[in-house]
Amino acid sequence: MAIHKLIMDDFDSADYILIAIHSSLEDYRLAYFVNRELDIRLERCIKDLGVKQKNDLAFFSRYTFEDPYQDTAWNLIRNKESITAAHTNTASLFAGQEYNVSTSVFLLPELKTADYVLKIDNAEQQDATIVQSLLMVKHIATAYKVDHYKLKSKNNLIF
Repeated sequence: MAIHKLIMDDFDSADYILIAIHSSLEDYRLAYFVNRELDIRLERCIKDLGVKQKNDLAFFSRYTFEDPYQDTAWNLIRNKESITAAHTNTASLFAGQEYNVSTSVFLLPELKTADYVLKIDNAEQQDATIVQSLLMVKHIATAYKVDHYKLKSKNNLIF
């Protein structure tokens, strides 16, 4: 009887490109300029991407486009969200007073300086041409490819 052996390394490859984008634009305006420059149709997702970090649950805005002709999926996701929580002061002179604490939560904590992340699944285009096209948008300060194999929080990109 023949022995069949499966090597798990064959299934471990991730076929997506990850690009970090630095821009001060709002997410809907950035999606508009990316659509115009790359000739795609990013649309706001009905459900935001929810990620739990520590004790907080953060929701990141997400724009998607699925190209059936090239079998690619584009996802533009905000990398930074602020969470405001009310706390009651109990150990000081002003005990019983409520105050708001705002904390920043990141989708990819390794990329704290990046404002947005563009994930392209099954990309046939060269990543250098996509980055060059993104740099043509005057509202984007910089864009660069990220090596997703070195990220510790790449599980946040599974959706």
